[in-house]
Amino acid sequence: MAFKIITSQCTACSACEPECPNNAIREKDGTFIIKPEKCTECLGYFDDPQCVAVCPVDDTCVIDNSYPRYVEA
Repeated sequence: MAFKIITSQCTACSACEPECPNNAIREKDGTFIIKPEKCTECLGYFDDPQCVAVCPVDDTCVIDNSYPRYVEA
């Protein structure tokens, strides 16, 4: 599953954007979003999703259950 950012909680601090190994995070309309087709949950790069690890607001980067779990090729 991809992660998503709860935009109403995003403070636009930009901490997550440079930490994403897949360039899946970008700014849009004053907050940040995660492109689900690029999100790999940091599998193969880190033990934990980096957006979750660096976000200063708890429960802002969450699993997006509308996308299937990422499977490494």
